[in-house]
Amino acid sequence: MGFFEKLRSGLTKTRDSVFGKIDSFFKSFSKVDEDVLDELEEILITSDVGVQASEEIIEQLREKVKDEHISDPALVREEFINILKGIIGENRNLNISSTPSVILIIGVNGVGKTTSIGKIAKYLKDSGKKVLVAAADTFRAAAIEQLTVWTERAGVDIIAQSEGSDPAAVVYDAIASMKSRKSDVLIVDTAGRLHNKKNLMDELSKISRVIEREIPDASRETLLVIDATTGQNGLVQAKEFINSANITGIILTKLDGTAKGGIVIPIISELKIPVKFIGVGEGIDDMQPFDVDEFTTALFE
Repeated sequence: MGFFEKLRSGLTKTRDSVFGKIDSFFKSFSKVDEDVLDELEEILITSDVGVQASEEIIEQLREKVKDEHISDPALVREEFINILKGIIGENRNLNISSTPSVILIIGVNGVGKTTSIGKIAKYLKDSGKKVLVAAADTFRAAAIEQLTVWTERAGVDIIAQSEGSDPAAVVYDAIASMKSRKSDVLIVDTAGRLHNKKNLMDELSKISRVIEREIPDASRETLLVIDATTGQNGLVQAKEFINSANITGIILTKLDGTAKGGIVIPIISELKIPVKFIGVGEGIDDMQPFDVDEFTTALFE
């Protein structure tokens, strides 16, 4: 099964509960008027598209319908999908333009951070990159062991110290190893939760200083992992992390296990941060770069 088929299958719950409802909604009218648009907005708001993004979508759709005198539901549906694509925006590729490049992975425990690292490592390795992983989440019991299992599955090397070690020291060792091995990409696992936000910020700052000092010209990505099944709670979580770190992209996991795949839209429209990877299964190949056309097609067809 190709990834698009996995994506379409993985979005079944979201498509059936939200976007399938919207599709049926368009088909139940012979003409689209203001009352229909109000009802559509209500459907969006009660889904995980959220209030702000729903209002933005309907306002754009209302203007389009008015300016171009569109009332045919099939044409309005087409405009609706185009507006969704416009809000989501263009695909934003991972910035690993330099050699070496660094990807920091952050997120609370339980969102799929460890598995995401393994899957992205496998994806990059399959793309021809030599990948090294740094086990800098040294606070959580079994984090290093779990990450080691996933790097073995991905067929990439890992640099780790004992539980409780200084995460910045792990990153320092990993950078030295990366230089000697001539690796292309270093993926850094970070603590999912420390005692408070200040501790988290301090830890990320220490890691960043090591990277800037040792490989100042490296391309950098800081990717936040969000569990799609948490819906709007994931959005709240993301806002917290944005205040603690310079997030450059989102990894959205567990899309196959939820009816809340619409969370992609408010994440991008409200946070102004692109979704860069999505996961639709538990297998090591079940994560791929986010593609707006594939995503919207999988939601509606």
